[in-house]
Amino acid sequence: MERISEKRMASLDAEREIAAPQVTSKKLRVLGKHGIDADEAMKAFAGQEGEVNQIDDATNRRLLRRIDMNLLPCLIHSVDVEAETTLSYASVMGIRKDINLIGDDYQWLGSMFYFGIAGIDCAAPGYIAWEYPTNRLLQRLPLAKYSSFCVTMWGLVLCCMAAVENYSGALAVRFMLGVFEAAVTPGFALFTSQWYTKKEQGTRTGIWFSFNGWAQIFGGLVAYGIAKGARIHGSAIAPWRVVFLVTGLLTAALGVIFLSVMPDNQLNARWLNPVDRRLAVERIRVNQQGVGNKHWKRYQFIEALTDPLTWAFTFYALVADIPNGGISNFFSQLIVSFGYTQEESLLYGTPGGAVEVVALIVCGFLGDRYGHRILISTSGLVLSIVGMLLIVALPLQNNGGRLAGYYLTQASPTGFVALLSLISSNVAGYTKKTTVAAMYLIAYCAGNIVGPQVFRPKDAPRYTPAQVTIICCWSICVCDLLFIWWWCQSQNKKKATFRSRPEYEKLENQE
Repeated sequence: MERISEKRMASLDAEREIAAPQVTSKKLRVLGKHGIDADEAMKAFAGQEGEVNQIDDATNRRLLRRIDMNLLPCLIHSVDVEAETTLSYASVMGIRKDINLIGDDYQWLGSMFYFGIAGIDCAAPGYIAWEYPTNRLLQRLPLAKYSSFCVTMWGLVLCCMAAVENYSGALAVRFMLGVFEAAVTPGFALFTSQWYTKKEQGTRTGIWFSFNGWAQIFGGLVAYGIAKGARIHGSAIAPWRVVFLVTGLLTAALGVIFLSVMPDNQLNARWLNPVDRRLAVERIRVNQQGVGNKHWKRYQFIEALTDPLTWAFTFYALVADIPNGGISNFFSQLIVSFGYTQEESLLYGTPGGAVEVVALIVCGFLGDRYGHRILISTSGLVLSIVGMLLIVALPLQNNGGRLAGYYLTQASPTGFVALLSLISSNVAGYTKKTTVAAMYLIAYCAGNIVGPQVFRPKDAPRYTPAQVTIICCWSICVCDLLFIWWWCQSQNKKKATFRSRPEYEKLENQE
C-alpha cells in the first residue's frame, strides 16, 4: 500500500495533476526552483551533512533565558507608539488653539497617521499606502537594520510635530509618522516567529505589545509634569511642543540602541557563540517555518488571498480598530468630559495603560499555558464592553464610576494581539506570513482611520453615538473570534483524522 506523507497532506488533488505530460515539466521546474531556494536557517547547518542537533530540556531552558534576556529588552514598542497618545495629550494642552484647528480638523489629524502607514498613493495616504511595501522590505532587507532605521526616523519625525504652525503642516508630519511606524509591528512579529516556538510566542507577543500600555503610563506622567511645570514656572515654548520633543528624541535614541544590539536573526547574534546559534535555530525547527526567506513566492501570495482565516483576521482588525482609533486620540478629552480638568486628564489616563499591560501579559501567558489563545483573548473584549456600558449608562455626576469604565476599555487589545501572535506562529511561508501581516495591518489602519471620525464635534463632550458604535464593534469582534476558534478547531480535527489513516507516514525533519 502507498504510504502518504505529511508533506502530501495539503493538496493531494494538485499532486495528481502532475501525471499530465503538459504539467509535469512546469511542476518540476517549480520544484527545482524551490529546492535551491533554501531558508536562511540552512546557513547555520552548512557542513553538517544532515546531522540533527539534539537539544535536551536543560539546554533549551538555558537558550530561552538567554534569548529572553537579550531579545525582549530590544522589543520595547513603547515610546515609538507615542504618536497615537501624544496627540491626545496635545489636544488638551493647547494644540487646537495654537495651530487653529476648527471643525473636524482634529479628527483628520488622528486619521492621517494611519493613512501614512497603509500606503503611499493619492487615494490612500500614510500608514495604509506603505504597509505592504514595508512588509516586502522587511522580507528583503536585514530585519533588525531596517526596523531600527524606521524607529529612529519615526522619532525624528515626531520631533517635527513640535515645529508645526498650521493644520497642513501637522497633516504632513502625521502622514510621515505613519510611513515609518508601518514597519514596527510586523517587524516585531517577524522577530518573535524567528526566535520562539509556537508555544512561547503568545506570551512574548503580549509582553512586547504591552509596552503600548507602558507608553501611555510614561507619556501621561511626562505630559502632566510638563503641563504643571509650565503652569507654575512658565515655558518658552508651548507645553505640547515640549511633549513632542521629549518623546521624539527618546524614540530616536532607542532606535540607535536597537541598531547596535539587535541581530537580524540567529546567525549574527553577537551574544550567542557559533554552537548556540545553531541550537537557537534548531529549537524552532518544531515551527516548520525557518527564520526567513528573501524571495517572493507567487503561490504563497495566492494562498494567503484564498485562505478564509486571512479574511477573518482582516475583518477583525478592521472592526476592532474603529474603537482603538477613536479612544487613542480622544481619551484625554473623554476623561475631561467626566468632569475632570485638562491637567487632571493627563494624570488620570495613566492607569488605563496599566490595565492594558496586565491584560496583555495575563492573556498571553494563559493562552500559551492552556493552548487557547483565541478563547482567552475574548475576556479582554468582554471587560471592555462592560467598561463602555458603564461610561454610557452611569449618571453624569458619577465621575469615578465612568472613569473606572474607561480603565476597563483598555483591556480591548487582547484579541488583536492574540491574532497577531497566531500570524507569527501559525502562518508558514515567509511570503504568505508577510502578506497576511500586511493585510491585517492595512485593515488595522482602515479601522483607525474611521475611528476618530465617529467622535463628531457636534456630539462633544459626551460623544454618546461614538460610545454606542464602540460597543457594537467590540460585540462583532467577539463573534469573529469565536468563528476563528471554531474554524481552527474544525481544521485541526480534519488533520488529525488524516494523520490517523494507516497509509499516512510522517517524514521526519522535512520542513
